[in-house]
Amino acid sequence: MTLTSQPMILSGRGVTAVLGPTNTGKTHYAIERMVAHGTGVIGLPLRLLAREVYTRVVEKVGVQNVALVTGEEKISPPTARFSVCTVEAMPRETKAAFVAIDEVQLAGDLERGHIFTDRILHLRGRDETLLLGADTMRPILQQLLPGITVVERPRLSHLFYAGQKKITRLPQRSVIVAFSADEVYAIAELIRRQRGGAAVVLGALSPRTRNSQVALYQAGDVEYLVATDAIGMGLNLDVDHVAFAQDRKFDGYQFRNLNPAELGQVAGRAGRHVRDGTFGVTGQVQPFDDELAQRIEAHEFDNVRVLQWRTKELDFSSIQSLRASLERPPSAEGLTRALPAVDQQALEHLTRYPEIIDLATNPQRVEKLWETCALPDYRRITPAQHADLISTLFSDLVRYGTVNEQFLAEQVQRADRTDGEIDTLSARIAQIRTWTYVSNRPGWLADPTHWQEKTREIEDRLSDALHERLTKRFVDRRTSVLMKRLRENAMLEAEISVNGDVFVEGHHVGQLSGFRFTPISGADGSDAKAIQTASQKALALEFEARAARLHAAGNSDLAISADGLIRWIGDPVARLAGSEHVMRPRVILLADEQLTGNAREHVAARVERFVNHHISTVLKPLDDLSRAEDLQGLAKGLAFQLVENLGVLFRRDVTEEVKSLDQDARASMRRYGVRFGAYHIFVPALLKPAPAELITLLWALKNDGLEKPGYGDLIPVLAAGRTSVVTDPGFERTFYKLAGFRFLGKRAVRIDILERLADIIRPLLQWKPGQANRPEGAYDGRRFTTTTAMLSILGATLEDMEEILKGLGYRADAVTAEDAATHLAAQDASAAPAAETSGEEAGEKADHDDADSTSEEAASVALAAEEKPAVEPATSEETAADPAEAAEPVEPKPVLLWRLGGRNDNHRQARGPGDRRGGDRQQQGNRRHGGGEGAEGNRGEGRDGKRHERGRDGGKPHQARGDRNEQRGDRQDRGDRKDRNDRNNNRNGSQPLRFEAKPPRKEKPIDPDSPFAKLAALKEQMKK
Repeated sequence: MTLTSQPMILSGRGVTAVLGPTNTGKTHYAIERMVAHGTGVIGLPLRLLAREVYTRVVEKVGVQNVALVTGEEKISPPTARFSVCTVEAMPRETKAAFVAIDEVQLAGDLERGHIFTDRILHLRGRDETLLLGADTMRPILQQLLPGITVVERPRLSHLFYAGQKKITRLPQRSVIVAFSADEVYAIAELIRRQRGGAAVVLGALSPRTRNSQVALYQAGDVEYLVATDAIGMGLNLDVDHVAFAQDRKFDGYQFRNLNPAELGQVAGRAGRHVRDGTFGVTGQVQPFDDELAQRIEAHEFDNVRVLQWRTKELDFSSIQSLRASLERPPSAEGLTRALPAVDQQALEHLTRYPEIIDLATNPQRVEKLWETCALPDYRRITPAQHADLISTLFSDLVRYGTVNEQFLAEQVQRADRTDGEIDTLSARIAQIRTWTYVSNRPGWLADPTHWQEKTREIEDRLSDALHERLTKRFVDRRTSVLMKRLRENAMLEAEISVNGDVFVEGHHVGQLSGFRFTPISGADGSDAKAIQTASQKALALEFEARAARLHAAGNSDLAISADGLIRWIGDPVARLAGSEHVMRPRVILLADEQLTGNAREHVAARVERFVNHHISTVLKPLDDLSRAEDLQGLAKGLAFQLVENLGVLFRRDVTEEVKSLDQDARASMRRYGVRFGAYHIFVPALLKPAPAELITLLWALKNDGLEKPGYGDLIPVLAAGRTSVVTDPGFERTFYKLAGFRFLGKRAVRIDILERLADIIRPLLQWKPGQANRPEGAYDGRRFTTTTAMLSILGATLEDMEEILKGLGYRADAVTAEDAATHLAAQDASAAPAAETSGEEAGEKADHDDADSTSEEAASVALAAEEKPAVEPATSEETAADPAEAAEPVEPKPVLLWRLGGRNDNHRQARGPGDRRGGDRQQQGNRRHGGGEGAEGNRGEGRDGKRHERGRDGGKPHQARGDRNEQRGDRQDRGDRKDRNDRNNNRNGSQPLRFEAKPPRKEKPIDPDSPFAKLAALKEQMKK
């Protein structure tokens, strides 16, 4: 059996225990004592703290005289006289004159305590030994080390309990303590949003990353540090307040509340030298009771009663013997056997591996196995996974003498990536730290120097990347730098770029758009006020300069957008609001308070001048109508209504006014661009996209319509020059009318296109059977069929055309295609005798053409016809039908013959856009279609009278001036009854619909004072 020699507990003579709370200068005292000797070793609890002390010692004696020894790092100059180590890396025996062990109270820690206990009991300096720690260690040290000298060091500053505060109300230079990575990250994110940023310190971070984060806080770039209890061990920080965001932690075995000593260790970080500090809790933690707060303030904690211990007398004769020796209890009072640590847990797992049992066959290999089990679990993985890695390393060491470098290279390469987020980088750092430890084990690698340098380089690069990610995520660099300048009471320099970005001390703090400054979120409270004060200095001068430029700007630099904003070179400077007069909206400036005095007045005057100019230019026909002084009487009233309705009136709504207008009045209104159509009184120039868009905006401003359904989506489509669009029932119908469209069921059609449709339909209803040159679509003089020209100008399909014609008041009769062809052939055969008369009538009609029928309109109709084909060509798939299906008889589609609806039909007709007076008034206008008023709107006043005469003499099926009594009389005619009987028969499937011409209606006498009476008298004289 091979046993390691068990060193005896050494006497306490020559040992000095320097005990006291935090901020007593114990570590500084130990460094001064060490460099006073020729040689020395100091052990520290953390690699991070070892790095800090190494730097301080190097500053005193030079880099060639100091070595740094940790589990993952070795710096060993040949002439080194002093060694700075982690406690685990301290030598078991030394000839150095001085030995110091820091934070000896950790000897009571369940996980690492046995290591501190071993060094306390068995490691001594030749001339001086110092034990540094909390005063709670006095009784147990005096018990275990008789003759020890105890020196108390009082705290240099006082510590006070500050109670409970919300995180966002914590004072600057505060540390917020939590005990999980998720909680630390959440708090840091909150502070970044509210106060500009925070540094982060976690036990899982590499020492380089933690140092970088602490340096960020110490330099004043951030005012807050969020950390775990890792800061309680020797980190010297400039902290004024410590706030506990949690008071429970997982100690590796269970969740438990922190004891008073642990709370005091962390709270003691507050205060620096002689400056007092405070501690407290956040809003997520119950306030400390008075007794606990007083104990922390007075540093009165329960003494450490026992130290964790594990035997050094190990039996390597076999694995089972080693396990048994590790279970040996302590022989001295005040010591307790430690719970199985990571190395002992790994050994327990490895004893179940057959390959390990086969390899560990002699004491040397068992000792090598125990040495391999000392590999720290940096990755925080399960014991079984950690044991698998140890098994691989041990197998290589036994079989080949060194770890397989190919395997090592693959593992190192896998960690050598700096992409990814915080958690990913932290995992890679933990992985590379494992291989850094392996490269520093004596005899484990064939080329240890190469791998030490390689792994050190990768760890540093990953640590820097992690620091960058932490800073980027939890620190607002702009705000942090500004806050630092403010603490230094420095004057902040502000400037504004050409695109409106506002910079203070070179950092972007906001955006200037027009005359409004929008700060970037990040600073809060007094910080935000300081930034705003600095930026306002630059904004005041910029506002004055911009006001001068806007006052001198041309109209091309200003624009009114669809949302009612007035923009200057793209930036909003004002917005429009409704007023009593629809064409005179109010102008509201969008400017901060810094725009004052003459500068504000100049901006307001220039914007109002532009708005008035823009409206009067784009809506010039309406503006001219509103100012027309040559219009009198009914014409002036009609013009007023037209202006109030923004350029569109349904003719049915002003029937009586239009009837009463004489020729001179109509001519005077036409000079202002007004057109009298069959369905509407309108101004064609206002149907263009720009006027239509402005009209809808003005109406929306006055009627709170900017948020109404259809404004944002519908208006751009209607203003894009379309002749017809598919309607959306959810949209506001008023917008269709304002944009110059008539809402007709499933489609909305531009009103000038509807008037052109009327021009096409009119001659079809005026054509007489037997008359030469039968137009396409004419049937029997009172009915017509849909033509390609109609579909083309509307950009509609046959189904759409049915909806449009029904919306205009037409009704459909259905006949078979065979009957329709027979009827039309008979009409064509009888057309020759009437050719001379038809030509005479055509010439007479041409004599009365209105000025509206210009070549420009003809070109517009042609263009509209090109926009959308009337009939979709059949696809190849449709033509390639199954022969069996082709053989089946197909029921022929009926031919629809359209006619003007009767009175009964009027009550069923759909209402048009904006028609709030019922279907009857709409149908009055529809019944007039094709008669005198429809013709006079499109072909001139003289032509109206002619058509009245032709209506009387020719027995037309529709009258321009028929009154309601005549309509009621017509419904009682036998012809109407026959029509209804035929319609009923058709529904029953007996025969197709057919209609006979009605007897001529009784013509209403013409007013002798009207121009039509004068024209009729003139014609009679010419005949005589």
